[in-house]
Amino acid sequence: MTPQAQPVGSRVSKWGEGPVWWNNRLAYVDIEGHAIVSFDPETGREEIRELDQRVGFALPCASGRWIWGGDHGLFMLDPDTGASTPIADPEADKPNNRFNDANISPDGRLFAGTIALDKTPGGAALYRLENRLRCETAFPAVTNSNGIVWSVDGDVCFYIDTPTRKVLRFDYCDQTGCLDDPQTAIDTDPVIDASPDGMCIDTDNRLWIAFCHGACVIQFDPATGEPLQRFDVPCLETTSCCFGGPGLRDLYITTGIHKEKKEEHAGRLFVVKNPGATGCPQVPFKDR
Repeated sequence: MTPQAQPVGSRVSKWGEGPVWWNNRLAYVDIEGHAIVSFDPETGREEIRELDQRVGFALPCASGRWIWGGDHGLFMLDPDTGASTPIADPEADKPNNRFNDANISPDGRLFAGTIALDKTPGGAALYRLENRLRCETAFPAVTNSNGIVWSVDGDVCFYIDTPTRKVLRFDYCDQTGCLDDPQTAIDTDPVIDASPDGMCIDTDNRLWIAFCHGACVIQFDPATGEPLQRFDVPCLETTSCCFGGPGLRDLYITTGIHKEKKEEHAGRLFVVKNPGATGCPQVPFKDR
């Protein structure tokens, strides 16, 4: 029998996103709730850090700090004091844009993308940040930058610009941080009335993609582009996923609240226990 997605924790997020397993806790953001949430599955305890703007992602740093992106650029958060220090705002001239999904490459660089909230085609971009905190464009002219992960060996980067409904693969150079030779790895058009959103990767290099408006997470083989498993979630707005728990064998899933439909568990965090794969450890941003 296929394991089922079960709600955990008590928080109802307006738009949960960007889950990451770090120090035996599950951290994620509530974009529209302007918050970073930390959930301890052992105790059920939740810690909420409120921010002054929408937050698209929050990721750990090697120094113990956290790096996050929102309406007004990239910031470094000191978890002890709660103070956030601005790093860069590469799209300060675009008031309809904000930072969205992000991840850390195997060599410790931050790759963070923006979303054009007015849906201007090509009006956003994917950016790269190195430990010198210099922000550069890694891949231009996207519309809604979303899931980004690397293969187990670090040689391939997979990336979603949601309106294309495709997963691109790039050759990745850890010496330069460059993304080269983009090609389509997966075409998600057969997943009807759904948009690929956040994703994670397992130790067998299979991609797990959350489908916004689609109420599911689907495991794909990027070598063939074929779907392998589907896990239904009782929320249309299924937004992202990551592996966590003992041995990184549980799949955590974030969700948001639909604009019109009322759903009992919308906005909750979910877990699928032992879905048949093992996740890859989260790499921290190399800030030292």
